[in-house]
Amino acid sequence: MYKNFFKRIFDILFGIIGLIPFMVALFVFGPIIYFTDKGPIFYNASRVGKDGKIFKMYKFRSMMMNAPDIRLADGSTYNGEDDPRVTRIGKIMRRSSIDELPQFINILKGDMSLIGPRPDTIDCVEQYSERIKGFLKVRPGITGYNQAYYRNTVDGETKLENDLYYAINCNFLLDIKIFFKTIEVVLKQDNIYKATDNEIEALKELDKLKKEI
Repeated sequence: MYKNFFKRIFDILFGIIGLIPFMVALFVFGPIIYFTDKGPIFYNASRVGKDGKIFKMYKFRSMMMNAPDIRLADGSTYNGEDDPRVTRIGKIMRRSSIDELPQFINILKGDMSLIGPRPDTIDCVEQYSERIKGFLKVRPGITGYNQAYYRNTVDGETKLENDLYYAINCNFLLDIKIFFKTIEVVLKQDNIYKATDNEIEALKELDKLKKEI
């Protein structure tokens, strides 16, 4: 009952409330993002949602225009503090999670939930086993179990297991715990960047990119 009805009611309420900080951020950060390199304010990414539905996920653009896609060995996107693709204002938005605020629009559209597994790319989902794809039984979220408790400290396989755990055990009490844990993590700015010391190929690509910029 909660997962299929009340959760959506709460999402709509939070989605409406979330439009306030989104609009403030749009007026403050929007012009800075645009005048940094005269590019679009938003980054619209194709993601896989509930029951495999493809949707456009909105974010404030934090990278330079036409930034190359750099992946880690586990298939996840590189996310490091020294990433030269990220603009100066982009680093500020990422540290404070302001770049995620446009996703309140996704919540109101029904593409996403406030709390759920972070949405994955189409090519990644196609490689998952049918068991792991069980996390698609719930809407993806702005934050979630893995995001709140582990963020970028675990590998891709563990992240997927955490997403599946949430989808199976989704309930009101768990969502409340994740909600307040997320606030704590954002305020402390914990685990923002993923450790990549052993990701040789990704680091090689980054070194090459730094020389080109």
